Amino acid sequence: MGDKAAYDLWWKNAVIYCLDVELFADGNGDGCGDFPGLTGKVDYLAGLGVTCIWLMPFYPTPNKDNGYDISDFYGVDPRLGSLGDLVEFLRAARERGIRVIADLVVNHTSDQHPWFQSARADERSPFRDFYVWADEQPEGPQGVVFPDAEDSNWNYDEVAGKWFLHRFYSHMPDLNIANPRVREEISKVVGYWLELGLSGFRVDAAPFVIELAGTEPERGQDPHDFLRDLRAFLNRRRGDAILLAEANLPPEEQRRFFGDEGGDEMHMLFNFVLNQHVFLALVRQDPAPIKQALREQPPVPEANQWANFIKNHDELTLDKLTDAEREEVFAALAPDPDMRSFGRGIRRRVPTMLEGDRDRMELLYSLLFTLPGSPVLLYGEEIGLGDDQRVEGRGAVRVAMQWSPGPNAGFTTGEPAVPVVTEGPFGPDRVNVAAQRRDPESLLNWMERAIRTRKELPELGWGAWRVLEADQPSVLAHRCDWLGRGVLVLHNLGPDRVKVTVDLGDDVEAGRPMPDLLGNRHHDPATTGQPLTLRGFGYRWLRLPG
Repeated sequence: MGDKAAYDLWWKNAVIYCLDVELFADGNGDGCGDFPGLTGKVDYLAGLGVTCIWLMPFYPTPNKDNGYDISDFYGVDPRLGSLGDLVEFLRAARERGIRVIADLVVNHTSDQHPWFQSARADERSPFRDFYVWADEQPEGPQGVVFPDAEDSNWNYDEVAGKWFLHRFYSHMPDLNIANPRVREEISKVVGYWLELGLSGFRVDAAPFVIELAGTEPERGQDPHDFLRDLRAFLNRRRGDAILLAEANLPPEEQRRFFGDEGGDEMHMLFNFVLNQHVFLALVRQDPAPIKQALREQPPVPEANQWANFIKNHDELTLDKLTDAEREEVFAALAPDPDMRSFGRGIRRRVPTMLEGDRDRMELLYSLLFTLPGSPVLLYGEEIGLGDDQRVEGRGAVRVAMQWSPGPNAGFTTGEPAVPVVTEGPFGPDRVNVAAQRRDPESLLNWMERAIRTRKELPELGWGAWRVLEADQPSVLAHRCDWLGRGVLVLHNLGPDRVKVTVDLGDDVEAGRPMPDLLGNRHHDPATTGQPLTLRGFGYRWLRLPG
């Protein structure tokens, strides 16, 4: 694919920034973040260098599940502002060259949604078949997503006199995706937000979305037909919009969500398997788990892309590791059982897991920016935002952004209505944007440099990549090549300084200079074929000779 065509596929080299509007910035002093507050911070995000903002749910909601229990797909939660405030934010982002995507949560609705209220009240309701009902409690499907809160995927509704399916919480009944009318409504929702200026959607819980899509045997339907139809609709309405799917599955099952060889389903998938193996490698101080995950990673069509992340807005899920591997990570990063959730994850942010160890934090984010795929940051990662273990469950990582010192962290001028870290090593007096902007050695300024460098290296998003042989077992070395240009990236996962020799391949002549692009220390000039120095937990991005 040529240079211009490559740049048209913006998601191949995007830097995506996930944020929750209610936790980012309060513009009216009522203690809850809102769109006016977010609009006032667009210049900050532009300065950071992000190219795409991912908005977590902002729709009207009873807010029993962080906004994922939606009661109106076409509105804005009044706590966060008006529809006009959202449009003003979209305009501000667009003027600065930043795209915006939003959560598409269509596996379920809130039980307060008018569709469900109508469906439960009258079996003749046109919305009755929008949900999945049973006269007797069925045995399946197996597996409960939130075992701490639910013991079944079915709940009895007294008004309807029937059982309804819910793959998540019982106050979030599942939509019947097998119903063509439900699919039509989902397309209307997608079309509506595209017209207002969104550049796509993060598809929540994609495997559950299609779980029921092929359950009408007489139709002979492939469940993935729904995703193909949704992609086709998206392409017709806006050719540059994307679908980014959450599909935490084994590698061989993940590949199906990209579609056929032309990639006709999801544009991007979160790489959960690689994420979990990065943490296992960090704990073991050994790159072998990362190499294993990369080996098992299925190749994807040229126009598709992996979305890499270090921490998302939920618990750090470790379900794709073995029991023994999971316990290794738990012991190192969440020694207190209260720091864990559902027996499969860690409800902490990176700085608290690593006790503020700057070297290992930089190492993790250097991996994020250079491993094959496009990087996704969670709000606050750029400053080392901590968590609040007093908040139950996965909500511990969902705390207010810290803009300045003081009891409310510059988040609000009123009484906070959301969790705010108030003290300790990650409190706002020690971790905030204002102080870090003035400190050239801060994590924030490092993150800006890393993002800027990453954007200057399209090879990392577009290039053919391969892991290289290195003579130091603690070093991960890989190269990415695209349109005649190449980048070499080295990461030392061990604590000791090493000199490493890397086999660059037969196409690279020995003795040629390799300019340093980014590193955590100043190094002597690098030359091909010669040993390269890496400090403990060090990294180097180098330009390969042309």
